[in-house]
Amino acid sequence: MTKTLIKHGNSLALVIDKPILEMLRISAETPLELTSNGDSLLISPVRDPKREKQLKGSLEKINSKFGTDLKRLAE
Repeated sequence: MTKTLIKHGNSLALVIDKPILEMLRISAETPLELTSNGDSLLISPVRDPKREKQLKGSLEKINSKFGTDLKRLAE
């Protein structure tokens, strides 16, 4: 998908289509993090730290229980 920036006051804005916002669970209140490698721009929703901690804990459990099998499947 190709998008162009639009003028918004003295700034430029990027309009993100509703289906993409819904897919990423982003609303007008969602804080976004912008990062760049000097060539590309990456926009990511900032997730709840408590939820991130819970996800990392779940991934550690899965890796400790099935890590060997997952590595074998990845080969």
